Amino acid sequence: PSWTPAPTRSTAGSQAISPMRELAELEALLLAAHARGDRAALVACYSEAGDLLEFAGQIDAACFVRTQAYVLALEAGDRATAARMYAVLVRHGREG
Repeated sequence: PSWTPAPTRSTAGSQAISPMRELAELEALLLAAHARGDRAALVACYSEAGDLLEFAGQIDAACFVRTQAYVLALEAGDRATAARMYAVLVRHGREG
């Protein structure tokens, strides 16, 4: 997927991190997780991508990837993550 550049964010104890760089790293992890069929890793990566995209102000893209995390969490029986993703989707008017 292609996302537009976003501002950087600071993390404790490190230099400024570009959400775009983090998304590129997550994309590689997502591809590897898909290849392994690792649902738990997919849920974690999609959830983190949603956080980064929301931070970057890209709510539609954030909700798209969080929907992926939500569906995969449901399929994996991860009720806690599914509930968290659902709550965020509701907050942004995507579910309800």
